[in-house]
Amino acid sequence: MSFSFSTYHLVGAATIVAFITTKTTSYSLFEILPWIYLTTIPAYVAIYQCFIYPFYISELRHVPTVPCYPLWGQFFEIITTECGVPQRSWHEKHGPIIRYFFPFGAERLSIADDKAIHQMTVKNPYNYPKPVRAKLWMVRILGEGVLLAEGSEHVHQRKALTPGFSIQSIRALQPIFWEKALLLSKLWREEMVESGVTRKCIEALEWLNRTTLDIIGQAGFGTDINSLENPEVPIREAYRLVFAFDIGSRILHGLQAFIPSTKHIPAKMNRDMEAARNIILDKATEIITEKEGQAAAHSKHKDIIALISKDNLKMKEAGEKGLSFQTMRDQVMTFLGAGHDTTATGIAWTLHLLSKRLDMQSKLRDEVRQHMPFLFDPKTRYDPTELAKADADKLPYLDNVCRESLRYIPPIPMTVRQSIADDMLGDYKVPAGTVIYVLANAINRLPMYWGPTANEFDPDRWDHLPETYTTNAFMTFLQGPRGCVGRKFAETEMKIIMCCLLSTFVFARDESVEDPESLKMWRLVLRPRDGVSLRVGMLENEESELKMNEKSEIN
Repeated sequence: MSFSFSTYHLVGAATIVAFITTKTTSYSLFEILPWIYLTTIPAYVAIYQCFIYPFYISELRHVPTVPCYPLWGQFFEIITTECGVPQRSWHEKHGPIIRYFFPFGAERLSIADDKAIHQMTVKNPYNYPKPVRAKLWMVRILGEGVLLAEGSEHVHQRKALTPGFSIQSIRALQPIFWEKALLLSKLWREEMVESGVTRKCIEALEWLNRTTLDIIGQAGFGTDINSLENPEVPIREAYRLVFAFDIGSRILHGLQAFIPSTKHIPAKMNRDMEAARNIILDKATEIITEKEGQAAAHSKHKDIIALISKDNLKMKEAGEKGLSFQTMRDQVMTFLGAGHDTTATGIAWTLHLLSKRLDMQSKLRDEVRQHMPFLFDPKTRYDPTELAKADADKLPYLDNVCRESLRYIPPIPMTVRQSIADDMLGDYKVPAGTVIYVLANAINRLPMYWGPTANEFDPDRWDHLPETYTTNAFMTFLQGPRGCVGRKFAETEMKIIMCCLLSTFVFARDESVEDPESLKMWRLVLRPRDGVSLRVGMLENEESELKMNEKSEIN
């Protein structure tokens, strides 16, 4: 802000008014001063901060602004609506760069302009760190790893982590992806057999969270968490506590973004968060202690942290600055938290979307059958030779379905930044200290990029993208140096799990529960409040029944 009254100016002005008042009344300065403060400060907030400054003084006053009363702004609409949806409609009405308000005239920008996004994410990304308040609750669970590091520290961490996420490294880890995905399918089948049924309603998100947690444990750290077969393992329970959506937890999480000291209130949510942090911290410490010992012993382990530890040791032996023990531990916390829940949520939403569109599901299954017929035969399903040859990246429709699902419901719906120095975004000067939102759940569905079918789930769109499409129209993984370092890991994991499930089961909507799309809740990840319940049927039974029905119709 180029100009505003400081607290000192306000107090000084109020004191002068109080002093003058004592000269014209019988009250002493100490008697009148509290009353002057009690009237001056609210008047300042209500009149100057909310009405004079935003519309007549602020450097952002020329940015298209969503109409409202700045005293409370659009805050209540934002907190009571799916994350990103209000901004989506505002962008369509007011343009690709808009201003709106939080309470007491606090200005916010939402950016959907292609050049402005490029400026923020590629040309000048380190001018836009995450605000301190946005990091407060995340850092307790995710550590200050690559997701939350800023500036030169982020550059250093990103460079050290990149080899572990190379395409070559991920290909070497694919047997683990197949192993855990096949185990998930096997456990679902066994559960049905034990129940004596061929169809069953299954809450898929919890199972998928355990699957991806086991994958990141094994592929990321060489640690078999085995939450698929042991669902009550402490580390899984820790993440259940973190992502609780009861009303008390939601209120306290909201308060902590503005009043950090509320994390010390002896409420259940705070106790749960502290218990979860201790479990996650202990596990991360255990993993890094083991990995640093393996690196020193020149272990041949191929998991991501093992590769990073080896490179880190080489850097230190060459006299370069490596990653500290604490930084490495924080990477484990980041990968454990952000690296499993986001992918699980993305797969759960994909299965849900396909359960409502059986024609797309059948088309995708046919493609999997064409490229990987061994998955459909119990005798060859676990054949390591066949699995070694399987390449999920060679299935174009699968690629389209996964990309479209991640566009349509991005697991990470938004990111928030705060400018360090003045900059130009589009045609507007953005002063230092401005809070800016980049909302994937808005940008990913804007007609200005995606055309008139922006709000439709259509995997085929990726074969004929409109001329208005740009790279920045798909912001699920962000872009530039702050883009997701594990993007390829997540995409490969997602495709392999989809192949295993579609080759074993048919998915339909569970009509006994409310549509999860109407129950989206956001806390780091955009997930359904009650999970994703699906009616799951064994494929061979479903296909056999279909053939019998077709034969009956012919006769």
